[in-house]
Amino acid sequence: MFLNLLRRVMARRAKAEKLELSADRDRRDLLMLSRRGLQILPFAALLALALTAGPARAVPSFAIQTGQPCAACHIGAFGPQLTPYGRDFKLHGYTASDGKDHGLPLAVTTQASFTHTAQPQDGGAAPGFRDNDNFAIDQLSVYYAGQIAPKLGGFIELNFDGVAQRAALNNVDVRYVSEGQVLGQDLLWGITVNNNPTVQDPWNSTPAWGFPYNQSSLAPTPTASTLVDGGLAQRVVGVGAYTMWNDLLYLEADAYKGLTAPAMTALGQVPEDGEQTTSFIPYARVALIKDWEKHHAEIGAYALSANVVPGGNQTLGFMVRKTDIAADATYQYISDPAKVTSDRLSAHATYIHETAKMHWDDAFALGTLADHWLDTMRFDVSYSFAATVTPSVQYFRTTGTGDPNYWPTLNGSPNSDGMIFEVAYVPWGKPDSPFPNMNVRFALQYVNYFRFDGSTAGASRNNNVYFSIWTAMKF
Repeated sequence: MFLNLLRRVMARRAKAEKLELSADRDRRDLLMLSRRGLQILPFAALLALALTAGPARAVPSFAIQTGQPCAACHIGAFGPQLTPYGRDFKLHGYTASDGKDHGLPLAVTTQASFTHTAQPQDGGAAPGFRDNDNFAIDQLSVYYAGQIAPKLGGFIELNFDGVAQRAALNNVDVRYVSEGQVLGQDLLWGITVNNNPTVQDPWNSTPAWGFPYNQSSLAPTPTASTLVDGGLAQRVVGVGAYTMWNDLLYLEADAYKGLTAPAMTALGQVPEDGEQTTSFIPYARVALIKDWEKHHAEIGAYALSANVVPGGNQTLGFMVRKTDIAADATYQYISDPAKVTSDRLSAHATYIHETAKMHWDDAFALGTLADHWLDTMRFDVSYSFAATVTPSVQYFRTTGTGDPNYWPTLNGSPNSDGMIFEVAYVPWGKPDSPFPNMNVRFALQYVNYFRFDGSTAGASRNNNVYFSIWTAMKF
């Protein structure tokens, strides 16, 4: 079992904008030009490093450790979408290797982008950015990704957000694994320590690694989302146990503890921007798996429950009990299992039902309902041609209880739905790549809203075009 994992990075250059005649516009454009000039410097440095670096594929330290190209573990030769081999590598604790000493498993990625929205955003898309047509260095990440000791491995990401201008500890998943037999069948079991429910999951049908694998931080997004859908990412720490029996049944149980506001701040998070909790949070996962000839299928469920204070001062500090119960499914077709560059069809689906309950006197004080529900559904399909060109399409929908004193939308409705269309191009990351010292992913994405924050009128104003470049290399 071999593989590599996740995310990549990228590069790009920014073009200076013409200065406006107005003094206010003049000062703003000068400020942005200086900012973009600074962005070019790390891009140029990373490019120079790439030209001299050793072989790098996907999260490069995984590829170097296993001796396999990106396409062996990732659909489309670039993470995070996993092949069966990639899932195997993750389940076995990121420990598979070619037996050679490659030093510390360090890697670096960058991401650069251009975002155009259908309508300009008053006041700018984000502090320091224009109201439309923005270039950005989205992020710079450094990873420790690979084996730590026999049977012990991990994925640890330190991230600099180029839009928010903030450094933080991002996704963490450290595992200990072992193998045995139960009832005469193979049993894999492991312990995971992580900071984001579903980041440890080996299927791309759960939220942490689900499609779209990246999207613009400079385009509007719907207000409402469920707790398990990223609401606790990097805001908790947890430990869990998982097992895979007979390559058929996957079971997992985790217990998370919410981080205090000072702890989140120390790790680079902004406590008020999202859900806050210091309670213990149970999480459970079950999945049935079947692999045969050219096919892989998975169907499963996952759930968690927590007392949280919603971010953005949504409930003025009052506690809400949120319980999420979800179902998911994955299907993959591999045209030629003997070739890592064979065409591959992938489909993922997830459905999340959330109940949110407040104490009746807290709800009365806010003038809101005590009970709310929120449903999220996503379904995506992609087809990877020769692990090089991968078009994808997704339909997404969120619906829930309307309440103008609970949801911070114009009409008090959380309902949104739409579609995402994307084409990704990865020229390298395959065996005998002519440029083996790095990998890069170019992607063009279009987001189309049918309904946005409860309204169909003007929903298309939030439509956006997002062009991104991820580049990954050995550190």
